[in-house]
Amino acid sequence: MAENKLWGGRFSENTDAFVEEFTESVSFDKELALYDIKGSIAHVKMLSKQGIIPKEEAEKIIEGLNQIAEDIKKGRFQWKRELEDVHMNIEKALIERIGNIGGKVHTGRSRNDQVITAFRLYLKEQIQEIIELLIKLQKSLLKKAEEYIDIVMPAYTHLQRAQPIRASHYFMAYLEMFNRDIERFRDNLKRVNELPLGSGAVAGVDFPIDREFVAKELGFSSIMRNSIDATASRDFAIEFLSCSSICMANMSRLSEDLIIYSSSEFNFVELPDKLTTGSSIMPQKKNPDVLELIRGKTGRVYGDLVSLLTIVKGLPLAYNRDLQEDKEPVFDAVKTLKGSIIGITKIIDGLKIKKENTEKAAGGFALATDLANYLAEKGVPFREAHHIVGKIVAYLISQNRELEDIKLEELKNFSPLFEEDALNLLSAYVVADRRKSFGGTAKERILQQINYWKEKLQA
Repeated sequence: MAENKLWGGRFSENTDAFVEEFTESVSFDKELALYDIKGSIAHVKMLSKQGIIPKEEAEKIIEGLNQIAEDIKKGRFQWKRELEDVHMNIEKALIERIGNIGGKVHTGRSRNDQVITAFRLYLKEQIQEIIELLIKLQKSLLKKAEEYIDIVMPAYTHLQRAQPIRASHYFMAYLEMFNRDIERFRDNLKRVNELPLGSGAVAGVDFPIDREFVAKELGFSSIMRNSIDATASRDFAIEFLSCSSICMANMSRLSEDLIIYSSSEFNFVELPDKLTTGSSIMPQKKNPDVLELIRGKTGRVYGDLVSLLTIVKGLPLAYNRDLQEDKEPVFDAVKTLKGSIIGITKIIDGLKIKKENTEKAAGGFALATDLANYLAEKGVPFREAHHIVGKIVAYLISQNRELEDIKLEELKNFSPLFEEDALNLLSAYVVADRRKSFGGTAKERILQQINYWKEKLQA
């Protein structure tokens, strides 16, 4: 008989040491310990309510589970690798603490529906915390947008200066992107928030259990309708990793922007000293390590997604031990994502824009489009107007001059339709505020968006 195994009755040999080492998961799934105990307590309450086990025994089991939870919180619990996983460790400790009635905790359930219940409880809580962190990030971006409403900077396409925008418009762009991340996580939460407990190993349970009671106790919004699906599906976790990957991609893009903007070549922003590092050899260096690590860790979360997709792609229904490998990618993504959100929020909070540099970069040839639009408003077909202004740009480049340097007489050499008011367009602030379409960078439109988000975020 396999010693020290709660399932050892069928076996005539002890488990090989290699198998114990290779198959154990307690080294990482102990992360689920308190969620497992929470699920077990709800399950035992239901067993008692249904008369499946006596009330006195249920009370004793619940008391023992609460004591074990306290030991775990205080770091006093001794985890044993030979007991394989977090669930068997807790059950064995319960039996040792209160006697054989502790084994009744597993009445009417399997490890298959037990583990996935704990996993879903864990992910429910983590998603809610991630959403809260993203809302804090949105508030930081909103505050920065208010602070820099009267500073212009160039917007870029193809990493070439395109058109002037108010700096606040840039911050609000990322606020919108992270809002979609929040919406994705909230939608994912709907599919995480389903109770699998009561599905047994694969076919359901032959005790008169009350799954509705357990769902209410654990705060699940619905009950999974099919026992095979409940124990075998991991698409909710894959969806979480997909949402996490998209969110990391958005943070990576923001990180890349700020890395570039803080370089000497751009010199648009100053990163807070306390969130940067120095060089071991070059005294002048101020390195954006937090931003670089967020950019780098994005690939790590992508790997977590690909890992779980690969694990499930060829699995027959229902449970297979391969699914033990579902937790580490999720645990890793949760830790990486939460840390990255905290890091990028701190960066945004301490970020300072160098107004003189962004203003200078927002002018020059970034104003050219509005000269073309000026001619179009005078009736010139836009393609012709585009060609005329292109010639003006080439003319000034040949003389190493900026667009603001041009005189009215010179403009008239390219088109007699240019009048004195055309020179008013040679200001980044004027040009930015001409973009009054909904979603544009005009100050009045940005203020509308800021007010909208202040109300929505109650910031």
